[in-house]
Amino acid sequence: MKIAIFGGSFDPVHIAHELIVKTALKELDIDRLIIVPTYLNPFKNSFLFEPKIRFELLKKVFKDFSNVEICDFEINQEKLSYTYETISYIKTLYNPSKIYFIVGEDNLVNLHKWYKIDELKKDVEFVVARRANFASHIIDDFKTLDIDIDISSTNLREQIDIKFIPNKIQKEIINLKKGKI
Repeated sequence: MKIAIFGGSFDPVHIAHELIVKTALKELDIDRLIIVPTYLNPFKNSFLFEPKIRFELLKKVFKDFSNVEICDFEINQEKLSYTYETISYIKTLYNPSKIYFIVGEDNLVNLHKWYKIDELKKDVEFVVARRANFASHIIDDFKTLDIDIDISSTNLREQIDIKFIPNKIQKEIINLKKGKI
């Protein structure tokens, strides 16, 4: 079994995340794509939406994708967790012959800081979702997915622009955001 793992905060999930999944399913030779929302990203100290809310939003956005699974492993840890631990868990669960790990191009700058990065590089092939108007000098070292949407979850947390939120969850995001004000 060949799998791709797409990890991230998904805080909030947006249309670029949706496009990354669609593109990965089309361009990567995989049997399953596993989306793994973090409880808390190791490079952040807070989140906009609670982890279980983000998990439920992801389930709604991807419910009609037959070969996509939303994994709650990191959320169930209820603490900061590392990709290395998640990969170990998924390897035990599926015993895959190949693992792709999808990251956004903006994550490349900190990739060398990831916990047990050298071991991770032995276990997975990193795939980079390219972002419009974002240029990384090390992108040529990776397999890429071209995503031509210039969007940032960080900016969306500060100012929700509903046009970047998947239709299936727009009303819910508006209501959740109102509850945060």
